This record gives sequence, structure tokens and C-alpha cells, in this order.
Amino acid sequence: MTASAAQTIELEGVRLHALDEGRCVAAVVAALARGRGGWIVTANLDHLRRLARDAALRASYARADLVVADGMPLVWAARLQRTPLPARVAGSDLIWSLSRAAADSGRSVYLLGGDPGTADAAAAELRVRFPGLRVAGTCCPEPGFERRAGEIEALAARIGAARPDIVFVALGSPKQEALIERLRGRVPNAWWMGVGISFSFVAGAVPRAPAWARSAGLEWLHRLAQEPRRLARRYLVDGLPFAALLLTRSAWRGLRSS
Repeated sequence: MTASAAQTIELEGVRLHALDEGRCVAAVVAALARGRGGWIVTANLDHLRRLARDAALRASYARADLVVADGMPLVWAARLQRTPLPARVAGSDLIWSLSRAAADSGRSVYLLGGDPGTADAAAAELRVRFPGLRVAGTCCPEPGFERRAGEIEALAARIGAARPDIVFVALGSPKQEALIERLRGRVPNAWWMGVGISFSFVAGAVPRAPAWARSAGLEWLHRLAQEPRRLARRYLVDGLPFAALLLTRSAWRGLRSS
């Protein structure tokens, strides 16, 4: 399975690859074996909402090599419109499975971003979990680094010298996607993926929702309870109405196609 050969569907004008986690990892491993890098985007409900009104971000996502559904509402919507996806593929799961695959194949990972100290803590945990994993480096730039002269160039040189095979970028969306677009050409043989808060999950600094909540599409409720001030607007004011609209539109498309 190659990234280019993966079946795709369209949801609200956004291309999504119909892959489960295992096939996504296999596509990355196969590409690395051929000396080819790429970019994985794990699209969630909030991303889809912003893509609907941000043409530049939509164009950026269209340039990614793999776009998978990181959110049960997207999986439900795809099913309703009769173009089903095999499973949710979360970035917070892929950081584990890609690191396992890297350890098994002698590849290296690089951890960029996150809260201070979490990249190093996550790297240490990944080494414990996957003996033999090579961590090419970690870096936690100071806030506003992307606006300071020379910072991007210095960061690109640092990552280029480390020559990682997979780069996890934990800066939140859309900042992490914008940075990946600026850096990936400097290390074209690596695979890049934005992972949001995942370093904190891996390091154990922030507990992740239990598996039953994730499979039921309730991980957002767990996150809201952890950070109500920061996430209330995203989930309650913006997210829930958009989810209702998305599912309604998808059901209507499904009825029209039957």
C-alpha cells in the first residue's frame, strides 16, 4: 500500500484517505523504504469547520500526502453519506504506532514543540516503550519563534542535521501545519505529522480519555473537563452546532445517492 494508491473519499469538500491506523503506518514505512518523505494530516471536526471558511488552509491540506479522519463525527458523517471510512485514525495513536514501526525498522523520530519539557519526557517514554528507537532530537522553541528573524532557518538547519525519518510537530493547529509546510522541503525524505497535545499524553502529563470514551466519540468531553476555559468555545459554541450541521448534510447526501 502506497500513499498515492490509497482510496479517498470527500467530506465537505475535503479529501480523506480511507485508511485504518495499520494501513496508514504501512504506507509510511513503505515510502521510507523507497526514500520518499511525506506529510500526514489528522483532520478532526474543528479542522473541518475551519477548512470550510479558510481557503488557504484548505489548499494546504490538499498538499498533504495522507489526510485521515481523527474524530468519530467524521467517521459517522462519512458513513451517513454512504462513503464509509474504515476507522478513526488519531494522531495521538499514530505517535505510538509510527514510533513502534520506526523502532522495528531502524528508523528515527524527532519531537518538535509541545509544552516545555514534554518533548524530552515523551521521547524518554517512547524509548522505554520501544527499545532500540532512535530519537534524532527534540526541540521546544520559545513562543513567537516563527516571527523572529532567522529562527525558522536555524530550526530547519537543526532538523536537517539530525536527519530524522519521522518528525512529530506539537504546536496545535493551524500553527503546526504552517510550520510543517515551511520546513518539510528542507528535509524532504522525512515524514511529518502534527500531533497537537500528544507529547503531553505520551509523557503522562495530561491523562488521555479512556478507550471507551474515544470509541464513543466522547474524547472531546474528557478534554473539555480538563481545560474548560480554553476549550469551551471550541467544543460547545463552535463544535456542537457544526457537528449537527455536518451530520445532517451527510445524511441528506446519503439519501440523495440511494
